[in-house]
Amino acid sequence: MPIITLVFGSCCGGEEVGRKVVEALGYRIITDQTLIVDTSKRFQLDENKLFRAMVGKTSIFNKFTHERERSLARLKVVLAEALKQDNVMVSGMAGHLVPRDISHVLRVCIIAEMPYRINLASQWDGLSEKDALKKIRKDDESHVLWVDYLFGGSDPWAAEFYDIVIPMDKSSAEAAASLICENVGIDVLKATEASKRAVDDFLLAAEVNLKLAKEGHDILVSSKDGHITATINKQVLMLSSLENELKKIIHAVPGVKGVETKVGPGYYKTDIYRKFDFEVPLPSKVLLVDDEREFVQTLSDRLQMRDVGSAVVYDGEQALSAIEEEEPEVMVLDLKMPGIDGVEVLRRVKTEHPNVEVIVLTGHGSAEVEKLCMDLGACAYLEKPVDVETLAATMKEAYRKAKGKSSS
Repeated sequence: MPIITLVFGSCCGGEEVGRKVVEALGYRIITDQTLIVDTSKRFQLDENKLFRAMVGKTSIFNKFTHERERSLARLKVVLAEALKQDNVMVSGMAGHLVPRDISHVLRVCIIAEMPYRINLASQWDGLSEKDALKKIRKDDESHVLWVDYLFGGSDPWAAEFYDIVIPMDKSSAEAAASLICENVGIDVLKATEASKRAVDDFLLAAEVNLKLAKEGHDILVSSKDGHITATINKQVLMLSSLENELKKIIHAVPGVKGVETKVGPGYYKTDIYRKFDFEVPLPSKVLLVDDEREFVQTLSDRLQMRDVGSAVVYDGEQALSAIEEEEPEVMVLDLKMPGIDGVEVLRRVKTEHPNVEVIVLTGHGSAEVEKLCMDLGACAYLEKPVDVETLAATMKEAYRKAKGKSSS
């Protein structure tokens, strides 16, 4: 029988509809959570990393770590393996990972108008109208960011993504489930040899993506009957050398029959392609905090030339917000900033995120301030102007301490 993908907004009754469908059809259900748990077990990976890959904004450190791409590659491998079995429903945001060229898929969206959703949230969770609206909008934002990341679109409930869109404010759970069950049986959704090969190609492309991501490459990959196309979407200084390296890596993946490389439209933009080296003993998640914009941006550029992945924020409030989203390994912190000053940022970071190593870099220092910073938990205290090599060496030592803490 066809695969079913069921994507739904929060407080729409999508979970209940899904349960009724799998009970009626005898399907096995794969939720976002079960996919994350299975992937975590398969690859010995932190579930939180996999969750972050699906929910929320892309990390400011991702262009250095490629963590989102590596996590999604692993999720796709596990999902593709599951799709090779019969009678499967993919319930949740993971439904968007199922490629469009797998034709034996019924794609369903469960959604409702906001008043209906607010009423359900109030009934189920006892929320006020204001809190219910806040919760729903936050949940919807995750869907918007997910669809934008995958497809460059912003409306997760757009009809173009689905075969059926069911407005739950105009339907019951029983009627919605019945509609899905009726449509599963139509001839156009029957599995064919071509659609089964498309599942095999999805799995092979996921395995190739994972292999490339492990080697530090961020490349768009597609597969057709075992033949891989790797699309390079950024400028590269030595294109033929990169193409040869990609072909060598891809050919080593079992099941690959051939490899073609090509450049995509992004190749003609100004971004330069860089392979990420995961073996370099330098931090890939450094947060630079300084209100001197020209100074800190130049510092970031120079560190990146030394393979240190660094993101920039310009005040203490932005720094604290960034750390709440994802902890850096190392923070380089100025002290004198408008709003929340560096000393207070240091105090909060070491209290709430003790594994983050903080290097104080200031142009307004003194022996008393240095002692205060070290007492608060800073791992180093440097004064401007600083030699970039000295700073990089200090970061390397801070990174060594951070890694020691995370592995203990």
